[in-house]
Amino acid sequence: MSIPKKTQQTEVAVSERFRLVRELTENICAGLALEDYGSQPVVDVSPPKWHLGHTTWFFETFVLTVYSDTYRVFDQQFNYLFNSYYNNVGKRVQRVNRGQLTRPLVKDVYAYRAHVNEAMDAFLQKAIALPNYEEILSVVEVGLQHEQQHQELLWTDLKFILGTQPLKPRYAESGLTIDDESTIALEDSWIAIPEGVHIIGHNGKGFSFDNEHGKHEVKLDAFEIRSSLVRNEEYLEFIHAGGYEDFNLWHDEGWAWVQQNNVQAPLYWERDGADWCEYSLTGYRPVDPKQTLKHISFYEASAFARWKGLRLPTEFEWEAAANNFDWGSRWEWTNSAYLPYPGYKIAPGAIGEYNGKFMVSQHVLRGASVATSPYHSRKTYRNFFHPPLRWQYTGIRLAK
Repeated sequence: MSIPKKTQQTEVAVSERFRLVRELTENICAGLALEDYGSQPVVDVSPPKWHLGHTTWFFETFVLTVYSDTYRVFDQQFNYLFNSYYNNVGKRVQRVNRGQLTRPLVKDVYAYRAHVNEAMDAFLQKAIALPNYEEILSVVEVGLQHEQQHQELLWTDLKFILGTQPLKPRYAESGLTIDDESTIALEDSWIAIPEGVHIIGHNGKGFSFDNEHGKHEVKLDAFEIRSSLVRNEEYLEFIHAGGYEDFNLWHDEGWAWVQQNNVQAPLYWERDGADWCEYSLTGYRPVDPKQTLKHISFYEASAFARWKGLRLPTEFEWEAAANNFDWGSRWEWTNSAYLPYPGYKIAPGAIGEYNGKFMVSQHVLRGASVATSPYHSRKTYRNFFHPPLRWQYTGIRLAK
């Protein structure tokens, strides 16, 4: 059973949406073995057990303990264990140490989820009569969107946890999965966008994060953008042409990354004799030349584009052209630093720590991916990661 890909949400009661989102998180984890729940191979990958606890902590901390006068905190120590980066809320386990948490047990974390789910269900039923109901709904909505972000992280984190194992195990024989193999690129063509002024940013309809706010005009010179993403066969040509050995193609920082980490191919690719194989959630198999390239860093994306005599689009070019091509199978690196839009202000308190404090040393990605949850995609969405990271479903769209 796979997750349906949709970009617009029909009207659903908030209590029903809460139930569906919470169930999906647990369904994603249903194919894990008990030993998988606590693994953290690298700092950027959090253990599935921690994701389950953190997304629950969010509703407990920002909804129930703030707005419900009858809620009983499940365990006072969980605020320290499952806080991620909210300094306003208190001290926390450092990210790199999340994999050391053998306690609480997995069953205790699921009990925590059940406790908060039951409390939220009861609270949402009576909250409609409260004078601050709209304020409550806005915080609940952030919590749901936050959990959907962690659902994508769960898919990519568990893939890294399993994909770096010597035995290269399949994720699950049955149950919920995502199709991380079958996206086949269409015939290549170039879409011409004339010079002009374009409106960038969220239009105010439906949910958006604060980093999408500040709708503004951007003047763009004429450019062309490719209709399809780069395929494996194109990147194989780059490898065979010595792309990882030519420092002229790389940013200085990227070339140092290649050298220090002995990078020779995308994440999950390995040599098998003269051929390349890759790990996917369905197992280890030969690289399919016709499939869309994935798990690429910004450094690699930029070097490949330079090798082709082309470039990456800016995030403004991407948004201006997005109605003209299919997107959503890969997060697409842009050549834009992650910076605030005009007039952006960081909100006070813990919620203000959500986006603004990360606007340094990161690049913007646009689109969505096969791991993105239903109703969590829009063309104004600004994802962001550090340039060397590639465990997300990241790909390349070229511009000129």
